[in-house]
Amino acid sequence: MAFLQIERDGGIVVATMNQPETRNALTGNTAIEEIVQLCADIRQDAGVKVLILTAAGPIFSSGGNVKDMRRFFDDALTPESICEEYRQGIQRIPLALHGLDVPVICAVNGPAIGAGLDIACMCDIRIAADTATFAESFVRVGIVPGDGGAWLLPRAVGMAKASEMAYTGEAISAQDALACGLVSRVVPAAELLPAARTLAAKIAANPGGVMRMTKRLLREGQQSSLASLLELSASYQALAHKTAEHREAVTAFIEKRAPRF
Repeated sequence: MAFLQIERDGGIVVATMNQPETRNALTGNTAIEEIVQLCADIRQDAGVKVLILTAAGPIFSSGGNVKDMRRFFDDALTPESICEEYRQGIQRIPLALHGLDVPVICAVNGPAIGAGLDIACMCDIRIAADTATFAESFVRVGIVPGDGGAWLLPRAVGMAKASEMAYTGEAISAQDALACGLVSRVVPAAELLPAARTLAAKIAANPGGVMRMTKRLLREGQQSSLASLLELSASYQALAHKTAEHREAVTAFIEKRAPRF
């Protein structure tokens, strides 16, 4: 059974993690390969404008499969081999999702635990059902965030809140997540996917090429100097000014009509 159920409506792709029987665990199955392949496919498809990531069942994702972790007790598995397994395994997800150049909306329908929280942080926008909870819970099973959570979570909530979550492993509610900026809105569970689709439609109404450049600038701005970002912005703007979409948008504005992209 495939881990992802993928639907497409025009420029909007909805990817649903669809193994509720395993609490949508991200290891011990084909989740890694499927997520990485989805990102590769979207990067090659200029018609895709937005990706929505959500999950089936009452739990968004429990992260790593804890039962599967017992195999690491085997003395034949060296620290070096485990390190390489992380590089070739779960760590491919943050590189693929964070590097995706279309906007990604995460619709969190229930508990997002450990790597389940971190995969939500790999997305650009997070919307939570009022039933959602969030926990950076690695310490509670005696491990560290091996999937990039120590890089992702502080950027979402700030270092102090990220430290509190990582050091205690305690879950926070959807409303607490809203208060600390982890999610941008909280909606009743029944309204979660409609709210995500409505937001996606607003994004998809804009020119796709410019949207991808905008996301690249936002990502680059997290680590570049202002001077470097301004130079990249000038280059992207030069490209944007020459697009048919820009010409249509300006013409439509002057003619006081909706643009036709």
